[in-house]
Amino acid sequence: MKKYFITGLVILLPLAVTIAIVIFIVNFLTQPFIGFVSEMLSQLSIVNKGLLFTPEKTLLYLSQFLIIICLFLFTISLGLIARWFFIKGLLNLSDKLLQKIPVVNKVYKTTQEIIKTLFVTDKNTFKQVVMVPFPRTDTYVVGLVSRASPQICSDAAGADLISVLVPTTPNPTTGFLLMYPKDQLVYLDMKPEQAIKYIVSCGVITPDGPPPKEDPKTS
Repeated sequence: MKKYFITGLVILLPLAVTIAIVIFIVNFLTQPFIGFVSEMLSQLSIVNKGLLFTPEKTLLYLSQFLIIICLFLFTISLGLIARWFFIKGLLNLSDKLLQKIPVVNKVYKTTQEIIKTLFVTDKNTFKQVVMVPFPRTDTYVVGLVSRASPQICSDAAGADLISVLVPTTPNPTTGFLLMYPKDQLVYLDMKPEQAIKYIVSCGVITPDGPPPKEDPKTS
């Protein structure tokens, strides 16, 4: 009997304390507004009779519920507005500071231009998957077409060159930026996501099928 009582007490006490704390917080938050909201609901005749409680209790609980909802929405809105203004102001301030620091401003501006080029100005960047000869003419690697190479490079080579990013495996965040004539590109009907998975998995995950199953005879 004693063990059962202790077990029940362990289950009941945290629940009772939690409910008491929640009731205290609700009453604390709604107390300044309860009179106004209750009066407004009374004038609108929303609560004419009680359901599980008396009309007065029903009006009180409904008022507290509405106040909590309004406070919750107000807090979220205030947080969004404050965060938006704070972050925007902080970004503008940091942008101005970084552009005034010698040496750092050169790196920052270059990086900023690259980011804008990749994610803002040209949505077709890195959308086409190709095979290119690398590191020898008789071997191929998977690459992503960035865009046409600088005109000065094409003029120097005497051919129209295409810039291709060849990611390394298993870390595709590093790689080689290579320039190829158009006739050396082998275009693939493959999504960039599939190509990245193929590169990251070291060729285990292929775009045209599931990973190969291990042969039980070799295990």
